Amino acid sequence: MLSAGELHRRGLENANAGRHRSARRDYALALQRADDDETVAQVELSLAYVESELGTAERGLELCHHALGLEGISPRLQGLAWSQLGMLHMRAGDGDAALVALSRAESLLDPVDHQPMGRLLLNRGNVHLQRRDVGRAVADFEGARHSFEAAGMPMERAKAMHNLGYAHMLSGDVPTAIRLMQEVAPHFAELSPFYEAVSAQDRAEALIAAGMSEDAAATLRMSTRAFASRGMRQRQAEALLVLARLLQTEDAAESRRVARRAMRLFAGRGSEGWALRAESVAVAAEVLSGRRVDRAHARALARQLRNRGLRRDAVKLTLHTARAALLAGELAEARQDLGSTRMGTDAPLDNRLLRREVRSELATAQRRPRQAREEVRRGLHELHEWQSAFGSLDLQSSLVGHGRRLALHGLRLALSDGRPEVLFEWAERARALAVRVAPVRPPEDEQAARELVELRELFALLGSPDAADDAPTRAARRRVTELQRSIRERAWRHEGSGEVTDPLRLDALLPELETVGGLLVSHLVVDEHLHALVADGSAAKVVDLGSFAPVRQLLRGMQADLDMMATHLPGPLRRVVRATVQDRLAQLSAHVLAPLGDLGDGPVAIVPSGALAGTPWPMLPALQRRPVTVSRSATLWLEQHRRVHAPTSAGFAAGPRVRRGDEEVRGGAASWPGAPVLTGPGACAAAVSELAESADVLHVAAHGRHSADNPLFSGLELADGPWFGYDVDRLGSVPSTVVLSACELGRSTVRWGEEALGMTVAWLHAGAQAVIASPASVDDDVACTVLSRLHERLAAGELPAHALTQATATLPGELLSPFQCFGAGW
Repeated sequence: MLSAGELHRRGLENANAGRHRSARRDYALALQRADDDETVAQVELSLAYVESELGTAERGLELCHHALGLEGISPRLQGLAWSQLGMLHMRAGDGDAALVALSRAESLLDPVDHQPMGRLLLNRGNVHLQRRDVGRAVADFEGARHSFEAAGMPMERAKAMHNLGYAHMLSGDVPTAIRLMQEVAPHFAELSPFYEAVSAQDRAEALIAAGMSEDAAATLRMSTRAFASRGMRQRQAEALLVLARLLQTEDAAESRRVARRAMRLFAGRGSEGWALRAESVAVAAEVLSGRRVDRAHARALARQLRNRGLRRDAVKLTLHTARAALLAGELAEARQDLGSTRMGTDAPLDNRLLRREVRSELATAQRRPRQAREEVRRGLHELHEWQSAFGSLDLQSSLVGHGRRLALHGLRLALSDGRPEVLFEWAERARALAVRVAPVRPPEDEQAARELVELRELFALLGSPDAADDAPTRAARRRVTELQRSIRERAWRHEGSGEVTDPLRLDALLPELETVGGLLVSHLVVDEHLHALVADGSAAKVVDLGSFAPVRQLLRGMQADLDMMATHLPGPLRRVVRATVQDRLAQLSAHVLAPLGDLGDGPVAIVPSGALAGTPWPMLPALQRRPVTVSRSATLWLEQHRRVHAPTSAGFAAGPRVRRGDEEVRGGAASWPGAPVLTGPGACAAAVSELAESADVLHVAAHGRHSADNPLFSGLELADGPWFGYDVDRLGSVPSTVVLSACELGRSTVRWGEEALGMTVAWLHAGAQAVIASPASVDDDVACTVLSRLHERLAAGELPAHALTQATATLPGELLSPFQCFGAGW
C-alpha cells in the first residue's frame, strides 16, 4: 500500500502533466493516510491548486486556510501556504489579496531556499502582469529565472522565461516576446499537452500584438478545446477572453458572445476579477456593434476594475463608454468620460489609439474638423513610431492592424471635407502605413541562411513527382512548417531604422507631374464606396465613383479569366475566353477610370486601394498603349521617380520546366552585350543572388508561386528549389529594375484592407525602383515575345514603364499581356 508521501508525489507528477483529475484522486487518498499535520498541510496545499482548476477558487482558498490553521507545521511550510494562497488569489483575479499573501510568504521563506522563492516571484510577477505593471513583472520574472537556475529546475526556469516574454509583449517589444516564448516552447511540449496549450495561448496573445490575427485565432481555439477536454474551466475561460478581445474589430457580435461565455465560466468558479474583465470586453463589443448599453452600469464596472488594480482594463472600458455616450448624442457626458482617462507613454498602444479615435469623434460631433484630424494625425504618428522600431517588412505590415480603425476615420474626415489637398494628405497618411517607415538592411544571420537552404531543399524534395505520402514525407512537411516559422520569427528580431518619412504634399507633387506631362490617379475604398483623386501638372480633383460592389464582383472573376487566357486552348474556346476577358476589362475601366474624364495621353501613376489588388491596369481600355506604373503611395512614387535612371547592365536566369524560358532569357540578353545568362543547374539560388547584386536589371524566367498565407515565402523556382522573398531581403544590393517572368508573382496578399505584401513588394522594399511582373498566369509565347522586346527598349535607355508599353504594343491582336510595372516605372 502506498504511503501518504508516495501518493502525494504521484499526485504532483499527474498535476505537472496536466492530469488534474488523477492528481485529485491521489491527493484525496493521501489525506486519508496522512498521520501528521505537516503531511496533511503539504497535501492540502497541492490539492488546493487542483481544486481551483477543476472546481472553484473558493474551495482552493479554503484548503490553504485550513493548512495554515494546523498547529504542527513549520515556518517554512507556513510560508509555502501563504505563497500558494497568493497564487490562488492571483488566479481568481484578486491582485490586492494576492500581494498581501505573497508578502507574508516572503517574510517566512529563506531567500536562498531557491525553489519556493522562485515560485513566489513567478506568481507575484503574474499579479503585476494582470495589472499591466510591466517593470515590476520583469524584475520578478528575472528573479524567478535566477532562483530556478540555482535550484536546478529547468522546467520552472522555462516558465519564468515564457512569462518574461509575455511581459516584453505588454511593453510593445513583440520580437523579443515571441523569441523568448518560442525558445522555451519545446519544454512545454515535452511536459504535457496541457502546458503546451498554456504556452500556445500566451504565444497567441503575442501574435495578436504582432497583428497576426488569423494565426492567433486558430491557436486560441485549439487551446480552448484542450482546456475544455480536461475540465479546466479557468484556463478555458481565459483563452475565450483573449479570443473575445481579438474578435472585437472583426466581428463584434461574436466577440460579445464569446466574452459572455467566458464571464459565465469565471463566475461559476468564483473568479470575480476575471469575470469583471470578461464583462468589460462584452460591453465594449456591444458598443462596437452599435448596440445601446447601460452607461451607468458600464461606469460602475470600470470603478470595480479600477478598485481591483486593473486600471488599464478600466480605462479601455471608460473610452468605450464615452463612445456610447457620443452615439447617444450626449456630448457633455462623453467629454466627462474622456477627461477621466489618464494615460502615460507607457500605456498600451491600443488604448492610446482608441483614446485618439474617441477624442476625434467627439471633435467631429462638436463641428471641429481640424481638431478631429489632428487627433488622428497624432495617433498615426504614435503607431509609426512603434512600427519604425522593427526592421521586418512582414511585421511592419502586420502591425498596421492596430491603427486601421483610426486610419479609416481619418479618411472619412478627409472625404467629408472634400478638398483635394486634404484628401490627398489623408490618402498618404492613412494607407500603406508600412511604406512610411524607412527601410533598413537586415544584419547577416547565418542561421537564417542555413534554414533557407534547408527549406529550399525540402521544397524541391516535396515537389518531386517521386514524393510519396509516407512517414518521411510527412516528417519533411512538418519540418517545412518549423523552418518557415523560425525564419519568419528570426526576421522579426531585426531592429528598424526608427525613421518615419513625412507624407508628400499635393502642392509638391503637381510640379513634378507637370515636368513629365504625367497623371496620378489615387483610388480609395471607404465604407464600401469608391473614390478617386486625379492630379495632373496643374490641378487635382476628387471624383465619387459610386458603390464598390460591382467592381468587387468584376475583380472576383478577373483572376480566373486571365489564368485561363494563359493556357493553350483550342481556337474557338480561346476566342470565347478572350471575349469574356475584354468585356470584363471594359466594364472595370468604365467603373474605375471612365468617370474621371479626359486622362490625356501621357504616362499614368496608379496608387490603388488594397481592395483593387490584382487589377491588370495596363490592360484596361482607358490605359492601353500608354506608360503605366503602379505604386503603393504617391510619396514613395515621387521619391523613387527622382532616382530613376537608364540601366547600363543586365543579368538573366531561367529556372527549370519553363517551356520557352531559355529562349526568353537568351533573346533578352541579346540586347545587352556580354550579359551573363544562367540556365540549367547553374541557375541556383546562390548564383542568382550573386547576379542580382551586380546588375542594374535582373530578369528571371521561372515558375512562380504566391504564398497567400505568408507572402514573403512566395518564390521563384530555381534549379535547387524556390528563391524566396526572404532571400531578396538578404541581398546586399539590388537591381534598379527587376523583371519577373513568372506566374502569380505580381500578386499580393492584402492585410488590413490596404497593406499589400508579396514578391513585388519585397523587391521594392529592398530598394528596387521598378518591378515588372504579372498578377496572373502568363502565356509562354506572350512572355517570350513581350520581354525580349522589352530589353531592346531598356538597353536603348527607355524607362521601364515606357519600354513595357512599347513592347506590349507589338503583340498580335489575339494575344493579351498581363505584365505591368510596379514602383516608379517612369
